Amino acid sequence: MDSRYPSMVILVTIMLWNQVIGQSVIPIWPSLPGRSERDIPTLTSYPPDPSKATGTAIIICPGGSYRGLARHEGEDYALFLSSLGIHSFVLKYRLGPVYTYREITADARRALRLVRAHAERWGIERNKIGIMGSSAGGHLASTMMTQADDGDPAAADSIERSSSRPDFGILCYPVISMGPLGHRISREQFLGPNPPEELVRRFSNELHVTPATPPCFIWHTYEDTIVSVRNSLEFAQALQRNDVPFDLHIYEKGRHGLGLGDKPPFANPHPWVHNLIVWLRERDFIR
Repeated sequence: MDSRYPSMVILVTIMLWNQVIGQSVIPIWPSLPGRSERDIPTLTSYPPDPSKATGTAIIICPGGSYRGLARHEGEDYALFLSSLGIHSFVLKYRLGPVYTYREITADARRALRLVRAHAERWGIERNKIGIMGSSAGGHLASTMMTQADDGDPAAADSIERSSSRPDFGILCYPVISMGPLGHRISREQFLGPNPPEELVRRFSNELHVTPATPPCFIWHTYEDTIVSVRNSLEFAQALQRNDVPFDLHIYEKGRHGLGLGDKPPFANPHPWVHNLIVWLRERDFIR
């Protein structure tokens, strides 16, 4: 086997460190009124073993068509990535139809700012903070990649002074477009029914890639019948046109929502897992 690839011994240890750490749940807004737990966005922290910590962090946006949050696209990813030395945070963002793009994107931006603002406390390097998302969560992640800002230096809230710009992205069978290419249910939950064309274009992220968009790892399956592979292909083409580095993997077989492609303890993950590890190593996000 190529020495760049992890052994199965490494992969089956993904769950072990989680058994001895205490995860913490962090409300991302200081005093947000809400009627229930569903109204309170949080980050759940999965710190790595200190002996493996790389200084890299990632915010994970689970999929679920903007009306739910898939656990296997949140916690499972966090356990996997924290085993590699990445401090992982699963974002519980607000959902449609009660909330739409205003609140959802605000939650993601706030999460990036919060992790960057507290980077030193958590042993994170401020220029090694990424974002990851699957399906609709991939749309949210790609929105942060293409529509971030540098923060407001005059803000009274110190967290709002930090940048919401991720340093890298990981997109798993993502929704990218809010147009016909995308996913109808995600669009309705995110933008509301019958959104104006201006709003559809604003959040069709293939249209907003610039040279400032961060490098990205993308994977999808050809036979995905829920979210067309064209979402990933068109986003990759936009990255190429803007000279943004990316790693793109299209697999012929596989249903939508695969996640890691395995159940704990993840002894036989999908090949994208190996390819991601290679990419993370080559970009110095893990050792």
